[in-house]
Amino acid sequence: MRLSRSLVALCLIALPALAGGTLEGRIVTLNVETWDNPAAPIFASRGQTVTVGPGIEFGMGPEFLRPDFDVVPVQVEIGPSRIAFSYGDGEGGFFDAAFNGYVLRFATDCALFEAVSIDAAATTMPVTMADIRTEGGALFVNVAGRRYGPEVTLVLDFVVGECLLG
Repeated sequence: MRLSRSLVALCLIALPALAGGTLEGRIVTLNVETWDNPAAPIFASRGQTVTVGPGIEFGMGPEFLRPDFDVVPVQVEIGPSRIAFSYGDGEGGFFDAAFNGYVLRFATDCALFEAVSIDAAATTMPVTMADIRTEGGALFVNVAGRRYGPEVTLVLDFVVGECLLG
């Protein structure tokens, strides 16, 4: 009897945890990508990986990989069902390409995002749902040709699936 309880306890410990419909606690990698053809990118950042928790997850800035092209400084805060992008003091425009933006890849094998919407009250960047795409555990946000600056924000709300934590 004692052996069977130990086996049950061991099996329960070995099971991956469900995230219960939240982005909190998930491992995510943020990359900046620019391309007209995804097979031949114009630019791809080094990327950063974090575990989602309280506060700002990413504070990306120039990586100096190319003298003519670099990451626009951005802060990304991820909440349980929301992702907010904001920009520092610099102002300018994003390079115009078929895709120029952010790719957030969450460590999961399932369709993490059941629904996505733009929070119109909190967003000042003129994006539409045509600029937002999800694929499995990945989120693609295209800001090509848009302006950025200290007053510019982009806030997305999600219905998050109950996927295993990666």
